Amino acid sequence: MTTRFAPSPTGLLHLGHAYAALVAHRLAHQHHGTFLLRFEDIDHTRVRPEFYVAIEEDLRWLGLTWQGAPLHQTDRLPAYAAALEQLNATQVLYPCFCTRRDIAEETARITNAPHGPEGPLYPGTCRALSADQRAALLAADTPHCWRLDAAAASQRLGPLTFRDQRHGEIPVDPALLGDVILARKDIATSYHLAVVVDDAFQHISLVTRGEDLLPATHVHRLLQGLLALPEPTYHHHPLILDANGQRLAKRDESQTIRSLRASGLSPEETIRRATVA
Repeated sequence: MTTRFAPSPTGLLHLGHAYAALVAHRLAHQHHGTFLLRFEDIDHTRVRPEFYVAIEEDLRWLGLTWQGAPLHQTDRLPAYAAALEQLNATQVLYPCFCTRRDIAEETARITNAPHGPEGPLYPGTCRALSADQRAALLAADTPHCWRLDAAAASQRLGPLTFRDQRHGEIPVDPALLGDVILARKDIATSYHLAVVVDDAFQHISLVTRGEDLLPATHVHRLLQGLLALPEPTYHHHPLILDANGQRLAKRDESQTIRSLRASGLSPEETIRRATVA
């Protein structure tokens, strides 16, 4: 078994991160497997160098160790570009020229606008463009992103499922998150594409993460099928919540590992809090 903890170096780790890391670490060691560390640092606008160091220090303070040097997604951009090209060759991508304002206005105009677990979905405006319209907009260097045509992907692959250790076998719903973005001009990949490519590259056999990402797994199984990548097993664990029942955020400094360390809390007590919070 190979698991991974994949934080974004855009802030300090909090108790929720500690719990996620502990789940992945413990499952790997219970099965005499391998635990890896990956930095999901493709969002260069928010990443800060000091957070790489802080994350590793906090994990070591908690007693967690990992095999080898951490993987940095910023070193993997050619791999994501190759995957995007492979997807484009299968005709399951299309360029989207909509701005956020365009999408909001179109969604407000549609009587039964598509919605997902976290709100309105992209209404598919640019999916309906003709080949000539797309070519003209691309030739004019119109700003755009690349979206996955979920319906086309599903038609190409047929029915899919994925297995979660807590929830069992789950049928893939291609429409759950709609036509997600797979690459932008400023960031030439996305979370969805990068995580799928990297999990295969690192031979991750068990993907552990919070259950808020359960909907994203529907997209990831589509991408695994389209790219002919291995299918891991999943373990979507409960989230650590604050006193108001809200998911912990990086802006809540009182719950960061660094803050708890400074207050005199021991690693053992911090782990206990992360486990039972």
